[in-house]
Amino acid sequence: MSTETTNAPAPTARTPDAGRSPVDPAAAVAAASDGGARVVAVVIALAWHTAIALPAVLGAWAELAAPAVVLAGWLLVATVGVLAGLRLLRGAALPAWPLAALLLVVDAVVVAAAGERHLFTAANWVWGTLGWFFVMVLWGRRAHGLIAALGVHALIALAGVLGHGATAPADLARYAMSVYATSTLQVAVFVGGTAIARLARQRAGAAADAHAAAAERDAAERARQERRARLTLVSGAAEEVLAELADGRADPADPDVQRRAVLAAARLRRLIAESDDVPDPLLHELRAAADLADRNGLPIDLVTIGDPPPLPVQVRRRLADPLTALLADARGWARLTVVARPDEVVVSLVTPDRAGPDTAGPPGDDGRVEYLYERDGEIRWAQTRWRG
Repeated sequence: MSTETTNAPAPTARTPDAGRSPVDPAAAVAAASDGGARVVAVVIALAWHTAIALPAVLGAWAELAAPAVVLAGWLLVATVGVLAGLRLLRGAALPAWPLAALLLVVDAVVVAAAGERHLFTAANWVWGTLGWFFVMVLWGRRAHGLIAALGVHALIALAGVLGHGATAPADLARYAMSVYATSTLQVAVFVGGTAIARLARQRAGAAADAHAAAAERDAAERARQERRARLTLVSGAAEEVLAELADGRADPADPDVQRRAVLAAARLRRLIAESDDVPDPLLHELRAAADLADRNGLPIDLVTIGDPPPLPVQVRRRLADPLTALLADARGWARLTVVARPDEVVVSLVTPDRAGPDTAGPPGDDGRVEYLYERDGEIRWAQTRWRG
């Protein structure tokens, strides 16, 4: 057998999914969980700032040391919160530390502008509100960043307490309680959201691995059963020929008997080749059929152009089986050609035509692999074509 192989560069077929990264189920579940936690953080921050802080500022307007400064700080933080919240919900990156620094500057200004009388009231809105804005702008960073921001926030409040002379034990106790109340819940939401997202990723990954393993086992079992059924069918054809020869009911010199024997051997050879672990299974199976034809004295050329893409076993069978049957009936010479691209594989066989019944079967198309067959008295031509 003369074998000629040409590996020509195949054009790249672009598909709608070209360049799109495959979806990681675990990452998708983690992203969904993290997205829910982001919504919670944004809603709490803006709702608290609007429903609690603003009415307190307006209600104590006449008693504040610098009410216009307190309101201006409220408006600035509200603007930062809306813009940061929109970017956070869209998954866009935030300039976390510049925003945190801006919030701390507003923190110091509002503590001074609220005055001693409202140092511990809701009119000094930075006490209860600003921690949630730290959670929002630092989302996705490590927890120690939030803790550091809240620590500076507490130091600014302590400076306000000491600056206003509120050093009585009751005032210091109120300060400690306020720091605790306005920090612990924020840290819990921040750390809890991260932990839940991580746990969701781990569990989704484990579930995906389990489903993949189960699907792989099911596929392997179906392949084993299908292979066993096919082996039974092919072996039955070979056993039938051998039994007829052994009983004397078939003549070894009969061309029809020879064709049946060659066809059974070719199918057995191709079935064995299916289980070989090789880079190009289709070419390997076709070479096995060509080698058998060559051993039976049929000169055959095998020409390959391009590299076939990975194909399921069923597609490879539909591409190879009709041509294997024709090879069993070929006389004189044969030429087997494989032209492959990422989205198409064409296998064709040309042999001399000869008198006798047509054993090729009717042309057809099963929806996945197209089969064409022609004969004109000089040559027989058959082609199988798969399109991705």
